[in-house]
Amino acid sequence: MSLQQLGSLWGNYLAVAFRMLARSKTYTLINLIGLSLGLAASLIILLHVRYELSYDASLPGADRAFVLQQWVVASGDPNVTPGANPMTSYVSGERLRQFPQIDRVVYAGNGQPVILQNGEASVSAHFLFVDGPLFDIVQLPFLRGDRATALAAPGTLVLTESEAQRRFGTIDAIGRTLTLVIAGRPTDYRVTGVVQDPPRNSHLALSIVARTDIVALFGAGSPFLTQWMPKNGWVYARLRPGADVEEIARQMPAWERRNIPDQLVGGARINAGTNADWRLINIRDIHLGEANGGGMRPGNDRTTVAAMALIALLILAMAVVNFVNLATARAGQRAREVALRKVLGASRRQLIAQFLGESLLLVSAAMLLALALVEAALPFLNAFLDADMKVTYFGAGTILLPALLLVLIVGGLGGLYPAFYLSRFQPARVLKANRSEADGPGSGRLRNVLVVGQFAVSIGLIICTAIIQAQTDFARTADPGYRRDGLLQIGQVARAALAPRMENLLREIQAVDGVVSVGRSTIGVDTWGMENMDVTAPGATASVEFELYRVDPGFFPTLGIAPIAGRTFAAGSAMDDSTPDANLPEEEAAAAMARRGYNVVLNRLAARRLGFADPRQAVGKTLLADDGDVETIGRTPVTIVGVVENSRFRSVRDPLAPMIFLSNRVQPSWLLVRYNGVPRDVRDRIEQVWKRIAPDVPFEAEYSDDIVRDLYAPEAARARIFAGFSLLAVLIGCLGLFGLAAFTAERRTKEIGIRKVLGARTRDIVRLLVWQFGRLVLIANLIAWPIAWWAMRDWLNGFDLRIGLNPLLFIGAGALALAIAAGTVMAHALRIARTHPIHALRYE
Repeated sequence: MSLQQLGSLWGNYLAVAFRMLARSKTYTLINLIGLSLGLAASLIILLHVRYELSYDASLPGADRAFVLQQWVVASGDPNVTPGANPMTSYVSGERLRQFPQIDRVVYAGNGQPVILQNGEASVSAHFLFVDGPLFDIVQLPFLRGDRATALAAPGTLVLTESEAQRRFGTIDAIGRTLTLVIAGRPTDYRVTGVVQDPPRNSHLALSIVARTDIVALFGAGSPFLTQWMPKNGWVYARLRPGADVEEIARQMPAWERRNIPDQLVGGARINAGTNADWRLINIRDIHLGEANGGGMRPGNDRTTVAAMALIALLILAMAVVNFVNLATARAGQRAREVALRKVLGASRRQLIAQFLGESLLLVSAAMLLALALVEAALPFLNAFLDADMKVTYFGAGTILLPALLLVLIVGGLGGLYPAFYLSRFQPARVLKANRSEADGPGSGRLRNVLVVGQFAVSIGLIICTAIIQAQTDFARTADPGYRRDGLLQIGQVARAALAPRMENLLREIQAVDGVVSVGRSTIGVDTWGMENMDVTAPGATASVEFELYRVDPGFFPTLGIAPIAGRTFAAGSAMDDSTPDANLPEEEAAAAMARRGYNVVLNRLAARRLGFADPRQAVGKTLLADDGDVETIGRTPVTIVGVVENSRFRSVRDPLAPMIFLSNRVQPSWLLVRYNGVPRDVRDRIEQVWKRIAPDVPFEAEYSDDIVRDLYAPEAARARIFAGFSLLAVLIGCLGLFGLAAFTAERRTKEIGIRKVLGARTRDIVRLLVWQFGRLVLIANLIAWPIAWWAMRDWLNGFDLRIGLNPLLFIGAGALALAIAAGTVMAHALRIARTHPIHALRYE
């Protein structure tokens, strides 16, 4: 065949395809809308999945950049909860330098020092102290300065581009000075570099990185520098070229045994390596890794990303199902066309090419519309997800190749069955007796199976959406064990600069109009700073580890936490106060406090862990606690004066912790204010008092309701995403059902006419047609319910506090899907049922 003949042939194929699509406007429109929505959703989710998998992949040298993570492993101890943490101790980073495969190690700790600039005090939300050139490992592009020398010595700092613009109005900030108030001492730091802001798809959240002498800052003998268990910073490491991280992992157990010393805890010698492992994790694996809960930015998990990819496939499959359903439904109507083509000499290969071409043409048009929808939706999705997804058609990260593959796959799947099925028609059978229709064996069953599959997906997504939304609402409103409304939280008040003015500040805030009470604590709503304390009950041989929080006497009444046994701390009670004597040297003060002892308050879970089934049994008991260097000062006797109800200050995903509270006048870092009245007015009045008494310390306050809203923002976003996809799935399913209902109603026109002549009423006809599809939805329920139950049970198990799987949610989702299906079919059913029988009987 010549080139001219081939062009003429394909031109004829295209002309026929366009005529067929134009003649069947309803079919074309339904397929075009359904396919474009399905393809658009799939492309958007593809972009999102690719974005989630691309974290830190663009950083130069990312393959050699690692973070040392501290993992708590299961050991059979009921007091030890396995889990992973991206932070670890300072000493672990120091000892990591022993590995010859490691080229550089840098410790990074977060903080919020007061920054003095032009006589004004401020803080930076993402401030890092480092002990070395961090940007040799995480190689953000330098806009100003030299990577090799930027953090070469203490007293230097690097700003991000946005921070430089905010503080100096330009990125040309090299040589400028910022004064950092650290431990009450102002120190000048010189700007030696400006880096590009970290991309949004990075685990890094930083604005100022300051090089400091960690040893000098804490003192050579500080436990901060020698203790292994505290998780107080990030340790970054760069491997030498060609180094094998798996070989380092194999050497880690020996490294732990060689470096981690035994320590005296609870009267017994233990080793921090017994319940913990240290692992090097590549920075590209942090975002989706197990230890992303305490990272600089919120992480995600691979299960969620896989679920998103599965949803994309399901929605795309629903769109393809619509396409196949309508194609097979129309196949019989094109039987005479195929028969005539065969009589006129068309081969089966030509007919297959014709029908596949029509399918690909329709899918190509749908893909163009889908790409337009993606472009239009992406800015809103980026704002909603706080992401920076982009559509690129050429180069790295192109969407063009996936789009072309989708066109070929969807077009092939949609056209394959009709092409092979129609092309095998025998002209004699079709044209005999002027038959205008032919329906192959099993094609009706295939359509039924596909409809069931579609609605099973729709029902499953509706159920998942309802459960995710219900759990999110439950998490936000569940009783946390304290009064969350009317609470203002002021952060980082344990500054040396505030110490001489703290008592006066508390009195003045207490006197503000609208303020009910004031308290201080090292724990607040969704705060993560914590200490641990090992205590031993009378007669016990093993110690129990509790989360330790230092509070003042105003903490419990301010949060509305009443004792369930005994009392809480009282102002003026010497034995309630665990603050060491500031007039003595630090070691002497700690030893004196250990000899004297003090009173403590436990929560219900802590009392139970000590073996007291009834909280009242715990009151008055004296425990031995490890408060400080036990080998030097010994164990401290602490007396339980009260037990309070369990309180949940963090997410309901996190298990309740056994807590021990100490009264302390110096260390509490959060100021909690209970107020009445207009929130904004009370906050403004408190801020005025703050700026009058402590103008050199920034005022940072948040309402607890806002903190909780942000805490559950990822769950709320997930619920809205699922709701959107559920709506899309239902819409695609309804489009397909609408087309099938139209086809079915048309096919049964003559039958309906005969039924009406024989006395059938309109409602009987409507019921008949609705039931034809309604029973398929009922079958879809039986498939969707167990799958959704299994998936949601697994998801809910990730929460410590969760809702039950209410059967009403499943029944409601099924009823909703049935109502939607009935409503979709009803329009066609009523139109056909009201048609005069004479028109139906003259149908052919």
